[in-house]
Amino acid sequence: MAIIDGLNKVFESKIRLGIMSVLVANGSSDFATLKSLLELTDGNLASHTRSLEEAGYLTCEKKFVGRKPNTTYIVTEEGRKAFAAHIDAMERFLKECRS
Repeated sequence: MAIIDGLNKVFESKIRLGIMSVLVANGSSDFATLKSLLELTDGNLASHTRSLEEAGYLTCEKKFVGRKPNTTYIVTEEGRKAFAAHIDAMERFLKECRS
């Protein structure tokens, strides 16, 4: 088994890695906050969050606050576990590279 086999392909994108980092650290985040923090366009953020949602790593809640639409993303337990396993695999990879 190659030392990179434990890395999760879903998190190969730095944008998805960034989204998951924010969600794991905070539990949830709204669209505007993620867009601002990660300096993304609406379309770019939407496509990456959709991929993470399809993987089961986050859920999306849409509602109106006043007259404005508000989208909130919430990390799932599956997403939290997958992200932790990916980070662990990266740490093992880095330790192996130093040897």
